[in-house]
Amino acid sequence: MEKKRLHIAAGIILNPEANAIFITQRPAKAHKGGFWEFAGGKVEDGESALEAVKRELEEEVGITAKTIEPFISLAHDYPDKALAFDFFLVREFEGKPFGKEGQPGEWVAISQLANYTFPEANDPVLDKIREILG
Repeated sequence: MEKKRLHIAAGIILNPEANAIFITQRPAKAHKGGFWEFAGGKVEDGESALEAVKRELEEEVGITAKTIEPFISLAHDYPDKALAFDFFLVREFEGKPFGKEGQPGEWVAISQLANYTFPEANDPVLDKIREILG
């Protein structure tokens, strides 16, 4: 039986100098618990990926995204899940990001991202971040 593909929208939140990204840690009980991630979540029915990422950033890290641009779209299959992702660069926002749902969150220099463990689906995203933002 084919797995239903979940559509996920996530924001790559850049600091003003564009040399650090705000990431959060997944809850221990979640899929890929303990791994680090870019804030985001499921695209709801009738919602665009852009609308979803704006909503999720407000819900998860307490910011209002002002400047958002598409960054990379990809699909990734885990043994138990099939996912489709739309990642967006968030260059300007209002508020100060924090783990609004109690999750750890921190600013990490792009050069230090390799020191954090992300779900495998994020590998192409991390490669493109290093290539473009560096």
